[in-house]
Amino acid sequence: MTRTLLVAGHGYLGGELTRRARAASWTVPAVSRHGGGDARACDLTVRAEVAALAVEIPWPDAIVFTASSGRGGPDAYRSIFLEGARHLLEAFRGVRFLFVSSTSVYGQTDGSLVTEESPAVPARETGRILLEAERQVLAAGGAVTRLAGIYGPGRSVILERFLAGEAVIEEDGRRFLNQIHRDDAAAALLHLASRPEGAAGETYNVADSEPIAQIDCYRALAEIFGRPLPPRGPRNLHRKRAWTHKRVSNRKLLATGWVPRYPSFLGAARETASTL
Repeated sequence: MTRTLLVAGHGYLGGELTRRARAASWTVPAVSRHGGGDARACDLTVRAEVAALAVEIPWPDAIVFTASSGRGGPDAYRSIFLEGARHLLEAFRGVRFLFVSSTSVYGQTDGSLVTEESPAVPARETGRILLEAERQVLAAGGAVTRLAGIYGPGRSVILERFLAGEAVIEEDGRRFLNQIHRDDAAAALLHLASRPEGAAGETYNVADSEPIAQIDCYRALAEIFGRPLPPRGPRNLHRKRAWTHKRVSNRKLLATGWVPRYPSFLGAARETASTL
């Protein structure tokens, strides 16, 4: 029997998830705010539109919430992540729900290893809104995935800044970088959505297997690409994800049988750079 997966958010990650799910014979009614391409239009922040969607599409076996804030601030986070997820939970009661969050909810600055059991005390309001949205989903019986910084074809903040000569080693470069390739993130989401027992009530970190100190990352990139090491400077306190220093563990996700194709950011550096 054909399974149906609703992909709520059809951007960089959601588009790849849709492609993979369809290749695995899922029926995938993907939605985005304005539609286009393989997605139909549905503004998740409008309750009536989500309610109409529940009538118009085949009843899904699972929903994966991959919507993004469009680089918006607290108001956008609240309407998209908190209200958007609430509207879907209300309209599709009883459907397995997988919410894509961020490792930015971990506010650690001491370089410690963080697992799903570690305290989540984000420094910024956007992170606190994400955490509230997570709790809402978990209370409704859904599951949460916390994604590290996404890179992949055509996208890598680290590589783009390095290759453009705009990178800066912050202070002594000790801060750990946690990354996940888009394809591995999409594979993880489909893997969790496909599990017969589901992932209800669970939280998973979605990160690669090798967090790397910023100084070590840039030294390796300088060698790989024959470029000079970036200059040193003060820490960037205006980063979108806030300034943190932590190593995100993916052991819980690995234990479910997921295996990343790109276990390290550096291992994918040449391939990724060729697409930028």
